[in-house]
Amino acid sequence: MRKISTIGFDADDTLWQNEAFFRLTQDKFAVLLQDFTQADHLAERLLAAERRNLGQYGFGVKGFILSMIETAIEVTDARVSATVIQELLDAGQDMLKHPIHLLPHVESTLEMLAPDHKILLITKGDLLDQERKLAQSGLGDFFDGVEVLSDKNQSSYRDVFARHNLNPNEVLMVGNSLKSDIIPVLATGARAVYVPHGMTWELEHATMPVASERLAEIPDLSHLGAALSAFNNS
Repeated sequence: MRKISTIGFDADDTLWQNEAFFRLTQDKFAVLLQDFTQADHLAERLLAAERRNLGQYGFGVKGFILSMIETAIEVTDARVSATVIQELLDAGQDMLKHPIHLLPHVESTLEMLAPDHKILLITKGDLLDQERKLAQSGLGDFFDGVEVLSDKNQSSYRDVFARHNLNPNEVLMVGNSLKSDIIPVLATGARAVYVPHGMTWELEHATMPVASERLAEIPDLSHLGAALSAFNNS
């Protein structure tokens, strides 16, 4: 395998916290509707709505809020109050304004890698929200390119590599989602580093791929340099 010249980073829950804020809003959702249904049942109905709506709303806060409103209407037989709907909309606004909390070792890792590698941000979701988070993160200068995709799959990664004139054999992708950041990347022939996060959205769950010389798992980004060296020396 060729030495790695380009490193792609996922954003949400790889560089900064994300899922935690969705969980807090979902907890508030359960409190708002506690007179109509149990929290576990509500969570199941919400997840079903999110899965059903992905093709129309895509990933991100806006689709999440619309799915919550739809679920609220369903579980209350259309009796949900305008006050509750407004509280859900306000919660979405709060999520879209929430300050960015970088995960450990992010900035020092990018400082270490940027001088000798092309660094890309490869994320998915709502374009405006992802642009906001990147701007507020203070990390923008580290990236040679930013790709905000509607979804992450083998085809979309190949398109990214083509746009940047990259040979997949020289690319490493780093992320917390097996489904979005690891499995489709390995299918292109590139390499991947899995960095698990304590919270992962249910629709991002996937089975760990079989052991491969193109895949590594690390506990946090402070170990990325060692993983990169191991790839380059294999």
